Amino acid sequence: MYKTIIIIVILISNLLAQKTFDQKILEAREKVFPALVHIQPIKEVFTSGEKRHVQVTGSGVIISKEGLVVTNNHVAEQARFVNCTLSSKHEVEAEVVGLDPWTDLAVLKLDLEKAGLKKVPYAEFGDSDKLEVGRIVMALGSPLGLSRSLSLGVISSIERYFDDVGEMVSPFNLWIQTDAAINPGNSGGPLIDLNGKIIGINARAMIFGENLGFAIPSNTVKYVIEQIKKYGEVERSYIGVDWQEIKEYRLYKNQPDLEGVLIASVEPNSPAEKAGLKPGDLITKINQKKVSALYKEELPKIRLLISNLPIDSKITFEALTKDGNKEITLVTQKQGKFSGNEFVCDEWGLSVKEITPRIVKNFQLDSDKGVLISSLRRGGKADEARVRRGYVLVSVNGQEIQDLEDFKEKYKTYSEEKNESYLLFLQFAKRNWFALIEGDSK
Repeated sequence: MYKTIIIIVILISNLLAQKTFDQKILEAREKVFPALVHIQPIKEVFTSGEKRHVQVTGSGVIISKEGLVVTNNHVAEQARFVNCTLSSKHEVEAEVVGLDPWTDLAVLKLDLEKAGLKKVPYAEFGDSDKLEVGRIVMALGSPLGLSRSLSLGVISSIERYFDDVGEMVSPFNLWIQTDAAINPGNSGGPLIDLNGKIIGINARAMIFGENLGFAIPSNTVKYVIEQIKKYGEVERSYIGVDWQEIKEYRLYKNQPDLEGVLIASVEPNSPAEKAGLKPGDLITKINQKKVSALYKEELPKIRLLISNLPIDSKITFEALTKDGNKEITLVTQKQGKFSGNEFVCDEWGLSVKEITPRIVKNFQLDSDKGVLISSLRRGGKADEARVRRGYVLVSVNGQEIQDLEDFKEKYKTYSEEKNESYLLFLQFAKRNWFALIEGDSK
């Protein structure tokens, strides 16, 4: 009899605990579900040498009573028009307030006045610095364009690092990894804890991984939002250095207690190059503060230490160089654009893109002069002249192309004089190439 009573008490306790857990999930859901937004941007894209408009879908979450919405940059970039569907089923137009490709975040503003709405529900942020592996979280969004949904999981990692390759660009933050399902269309939706607080913004999922989702930490999101509200963009300081962890360098030096962060490369004409910093220098202090990165996961904090400084800030580095210890001072510049504008040349059947510092780095160009061939129309004049995507157009008929705006001005004349032929001088992978765009009378 006594054992039966104990078993009954345990069963009741388990039922009550389960009810409490279920109730916490429901309560957290109800705090955020009303603020969830289904986003349908009309994007302007350049493909096959033409400009087209396509509609995509994504998710977002309202974060203020004024109708500010946070979502992913890859959802809102290149948007000419954004339509949002609220939990109340109201369809509301929104404008893009600011974009930050470096963290894949965007801020929109709902046009509440035009929609006849005086207020909207919004969700609050939590502190991502207090997250722990194993904590239960929920990913909210509109997967695959469907109605609002919720998936439950746990935090698998709070220190997931991705090199700057493909779309998983992560120079300034680590990612929250979760097994809560994040599907296409969930991008931009909130990752929340059991208190109903936003602790991340859903961004990516591994296509070939089972329930491998990644979210941008809420503290990174809050910083980006404040910057966009203040400047319309995120202003960051730049010095032109690629950093590397020192794990293997310690082994090479046979110094297991060595501290610092290694300079892997220095960009041409950057503040770092002009100041005398070189690949292989070991930086031990930045502005008298000790710095070290034994693993890749520690690199974002080094980048943030510099990028968060005001533009034109003076920075002092203590460096261990091949010539001994040195103190090197430089002044930061404003970080350049992540991606540039594009322009369609209908007459030639191609589109060209502005050359940004990121393109200079990724394509290993000697300078930012010229324009990048971004797409071609099959059978067009440029295609027949064997121009290819990824080539840099340096000059036309011997006239040097300075930048995109310079080319657009020159192209007005080129397109009007259709009977003329034009000799394009292009470069690709340190090789030169001449291509002839033949006139209509040829």
